[in-house]
Amino acid sequence: MNNVFVYCEITEENYIADVSLELISKARKLANTLGVKLEAIVAGSNVNDLEKSLYPYGVDIINYADDARLFPYQTLPHFSIVTKLIKEKEPQIILFGATSVGRDLAPRVASYLRCGLTADCTSLEIGEYEDKKENKVINNLLYQIRPAFGGNIIATIVNPYTRPQMATVREGVMKKEIFSESHKGEVIKLDVSKYVSESDFCIKILERHIEQQKINIKGAQIIVCGGYGMASKPEGFKLLHELADVLGGEVGATRAAVDAGMTEHERQVGQTGVTVRPKLYIGCGVSGAVQHRAGMDQSSKIISINTDVNAPINSIADYTIIGDAFEVIPKLIQYYKKNSK
Repeated sequence: MNNVFVYCEITEENYIADVSLELISKARKLANTLGVKLEAIVAGSNVNDLEKSLYPYGVDIINYADDARLFPYQTLPHFSIVTKLIKEKEPQIILFGATSVGRDLAPRVASYLRCGLTADCTSLEIGEYEDKKENKVINNLLYQIRPAFGGNIIATIVNPYTRPQMATVREGVMKKEIFSESHKGEVIKLDVSKYVSESDFCIKILERHIEQQKINIKGAQIIVCGGYGMASKPEGFKLLHELADVLGGEVGATRAAVDAGMTEHERQVGQTGVTVRPKLYIGCGVSGAVQHRAGMDQSSKIISINTDVNAPINSIADYTIIGDAFEVIPKLIQYYKKNSK
């Protein structure tokens, strides 16, 4: 069986990006199930702590293309490296982050190789597929799982006859987990000239301007999330910010709340927003559509404040408060202000 690959992205500080480490953590489990090795593709220049970053997460082989022109990311040289390496090593699975880089690169690779690609997966597992037309069962396939048809169903997608099997996953969906602090692997330094032609470097970046992210709820330990139900009164999200300030947390929102103009897109939690794993999630007026639950159902504790007893979010909540959020939240604020040190 051929190996499992992960394409690794590089941060502005020249480290391996978190989304790539999350994918490697999941890919290690997939490789263990299949009984194969895990390989990483890294294309950059003088990447900091390369082995120290990747070995503990279970990488067996690092395919490292080191060239000053490979960072910052450009489509053509990275495309050439990835496609030629895939043709050379023939991996059975390759994973990309569902980032601006991954969404640019992965579809091009899939189109060129004429293989399938599933975007924004929320789960990846190994399973079998029964082809009733051919009357046979194909084992060890990648189940690429994601919400479909507006979130009304959870689709399990398989590519039984094309290789590699390709998928993209959003940052935060997979849990970043150390495999073994003592795990060691191998670094293969690729001859960049063998994989990339001079014509691939036809674009020269003269200047870059990077705007710092103003809101980052991914790392918040407490999130107070507002749904469309908070739109009935102008002070809806003001109350959420006040509660979050008292608790030392951040404010999140559903897509419906963001689309209604109640708050910034950077606060959106869900499949098309940010995936979060806080110690405490408080959903206020949140119905709990499957797209939203995909971004927060791994929270340690979930509290739902809702007037609807049958709201889907109540099925995954640890505690449910049936009531009007505009009455419940001020009482919470008052209590915590009184009892917090």
